[in-house]
Amino acid sequence: MTRRRESPASEATQYTIRNVPKVVDRALRRRAGRLSKSLNEVAVDALARGAGVEHEAAEHHDLDFLFGSWVEDAAVGAALTDQRRIDKGLWK
Repeated sequence: MTRRRESPASEATQYTIRNVPKVVDRALRRRAGRLSKSLNEVAVDALARGAGVEHEAAEHHDLDFLFGSWVEDAAVGAALTDQRRIDKGLWK
């Protein structure tokens, strides 16, 4: 018996979907515009929700690369302290 290996999560499968109803097309395009996402991203999100795997499919790569990269710097510390100073005269 031959077992088929599961593809890693980083690999994806391409779909060609035909006969998409106009109402679905319009809704996906509106959502993509509203969220500033590509039509593909919104369609994949909708497929994941519809398949009941939205939490499993969610993969975020926003600012992960910055995690743990902070380096103490006196100039940056001084600038942040200055930015956090509240000018009470502006809040009267």
